[in-house]
Parts: sequence; C-alpha cells; structure tokens
Amino acid sequence: MSPQEFSHLDAEGQARMVDVSAKPVTRRVAEASCRVILSRSTTERLATLPKGDAFAVARIAGIQAAKRTGELIPLAHPLPIDQVEIEIAAVAEGVVIRSRVVTVSRTGAEMEALMACSNAALALYDMVKAVERGAVVTDLRLEAKSGGQRGDYRRGAEKAEEER
Repeated sequence: MSPQEFSHLDAEGQARMVDVSAKPVTRRVAEASCRVILSRSTTERLATLPKGDAFAVARIAGIQAAKRTGELIPLAHPLPIDQVEIEIAAVAEGVVIRSRVVTVSRTGAEMEALMACSNAALALYDMVKAVERGAVVTDLRLEAKSGGQRGDYRRGAEKAEEER
C-alpha cells in the first residue's frame, strides 16, 4: 500500500474494515492530547463545581470511550485494552487532557487514545456548561504511537528529522 492510499477503502473506493488477521500480535501504545479552553474563573472553580469532581468524571469518561471505540468508530477493530491512563491538568487557558492506551493486539490503539481524550473533554464540557457555555474543545491530536509494522511515531519528530 502506498502512503497515498487510504487503508479503509477498497480498489473501488468502498469503505471496508481492514483485514488484520495476518498481522502479528504485538504490544502497541498510543498517546493523544487535546485542550479545553476555559476562562480563568471557570478553571479556578473546577474543584467546586455543583456536579462534583469534574476531573474524576472526565477520567472515567475517557477510559470508557477508549474501551468502546470499536463500537463508536465504524471501521475500527474492537481491541483488548490492557491499560488506559488519562491525565488532566489545569493550565492558564483551561485544561490539557492527555491519554495513553496500551494493547497487545494486531492493530494500533491510536483511535482509542483519541477517543479517550475527546470523550474526557466532552464530559468536562458537560460539567462546566452551567457556568461557561463558551468552552471550546480543541487541538485533538495523536502525540505518539509505538508497535506495529509502520514503526514508531512521535509528534514533532518529523520536523526534527527535517532539520538534521
């Protein structure tokens, strides 16, 4: 498959689930991140929101989303998830959410890591919407992945390679 080909399209351009049955089972790790932009006053109030501990709710929502990715992304394979970590940190402009998903499988966990971040962010939005409806979920992206045939990836590493 050339880099220009989409793996989820067949020769006629029809959507398909990729056959991974011949791929070896390997340990795969994926990391993703996103941000929720909030006012300073909302960020400071996160610990005292009327609905409860916003970060705990967001962490659980992220873990749940990672485990259900195969049900929610139409062509994603259901994976045996071995670990999901969600880190949430308040920063000056809101909140940064990072996820790390580990699996031993035939396909990577990138979608699971992205789903974990996005659902954690949406749960956090739900928690703060009563005090700030203008919250913005932004910058959802894959940060790193390891394992599999295509090798490792780390965001920013391609720029460092170009500069060498």
